[in-house]
Amino acid sequence: MEDICGKAEGFKDEKYMIVPTESFAEYMGHPLIKAAYLTDVGFFPRARSHYKEREEGADQYILIYCTDGKGIIEVDGQKIFIGQSDAFCIPRGAKHRYYADEKEPWSILWVHFKGENVKYFPLEEKRLVHIHSRHSDNRMMVLFNLLFCVLEKNYTLGNFIYISQVLQLILSEIYFREKIDESTMQDRHVTMVIRFMYQNLEKNLSLQQIADEVKLSKSYLNTIFKAQTGRAPVEFFIHLKMKEACKLLKSTDLYIYEICARLGYEDQYYFSRIFKKAVGMPPRDYKNGDYFYCE
Repeated sequence: MEDICGKAEGFKDEKYMIVPTESFAEYMGHPLIKAAYLTDVGFFPRARSHYKEREEGADQYILIYCTDGKGIIEVDGQKIFIGQSDAFCIPRGAKHRYYADEKEPWSILWVHFKGENVKYFPLEEKRLVHIHSRHSDNRMMVLFNLLFCVLEKNYTLGNFIYISQVLQLILSEIYFREKIDESTMQDRHVTMVIRFMYQNLEKNLSLQQIADEVKLSKSYLNTIFKAQTGRAPVEFFIHLKMKEACKLLKSTDLYIYEICARLGYEDQYYFSRIFKKAVGMPPRDYKNGDYFYCE
């Protein structure tokens, strides 16, 4: 039972291409091709009852990208549930089987590949990667379509080089461009923390309290805040408090001690020192002067 396939009659609108690498062996020695080259590529839409099993594994890496629906991949006893915009690579030689979900069968783009440089991608980690960005999802579709379009043309050296580069772009999109999404996630974390700060200007929050509230580590919080705002979290929180103090000093008739209390400071003199350090003048001078903006 080395290679069992539950797909007997194919799927409507499927694409399935086998690359005749053996017939073009001289091309396979080219430095830009032997780095990474594909042997099979395809698209199975709405692949109901799709099932594949290889007891001895495959001689290539197998990348599966789910565009819709659900499926299950089992590798060396590990079960991975895959859904829309998920990618998974089955390592070369690993015993495996994969199949579509019965109720919501997957649609998958897939490619078999190998090469000297694929070792530089984390393909042995058996890690499910979710494509968070709609733009990345669209790029994956475009890149696979490029493979199909080029493979429908002549098998020239130039086309073999081209599809090799596209294959590496697909792998880079999955495993390395995720850093862009990580940056987006950091933006979200910073936004989430700032909102929490705005909602708690009347409190004196410590770094630990902020980190606990948003379920992030203190070190991670410090790093992303300094990168995004130029300030540490607690310093940024004090900055927000002083901006609020500026607004209250100019737009209300509250006494300084009342503003002090509203912003969570018990000691008016301590508040005044912090305000002067942040704004460049004492609260009373700011209130009485022609100043309408607080950095």
